Amino acid sequence: MLCALPCAAASLSGVVVGVADGDTLTVLDAGLAQHRVRLAGIDAPEKRQAFGQRSKQSLDRLVHGRPVRIEGRKTDRYGRLVGKVLVGDLDVNREQVRRGFAWHYVAYAREQSPADRRLYADAEASARQERRGLWSEPGATPPWEFRRQAHAHANAHAQRP
Repeated sequence: MLCALPCAAASLSGVVVGVADGDTLTVLDAGLAQHRVRLAGIDAPEKRQAFGQRSKQSLDRLVHGRPVRIEGRKTDRYGRLVGKVLVGDLDVNREQVRRGFAWHYVAYAREQSPADRRLYADAEASARQERRGLWSEPGATPPWEFRRQAHAHANAHAQRP
């Protein structure tokens, strides 16, 4: 029976060989296959957005060149495995939120365990209260809003004669 990795396995292990942004990385497994991974339960600022580069740098420092375990079965519309990234016992996804370099992505919270939903919400609340990372400046725009605004702006320009 043929089945793609996400439905055949509950986890993936390998070494992080690339970080695209604050919530996407590339893992090289033992068979030397590369896997694009989207961190579940969080949404980091876009690269062109305030704190986008700092979010990427934070993730890079946490995982680049390190062995990781990815827990997840889902793939997104871009073919990326969506999962929780673990370096040892450290939940990297939650750490990005705790550091103030990502939002807890509430729109997808139902895909998390109740315990993770609580932990990620608490991590964001703590980062906000202590003004860490993107919370150090007032008026932080969530990435889903930033993408929506950018899309609306692009459509408005495309419709002009």
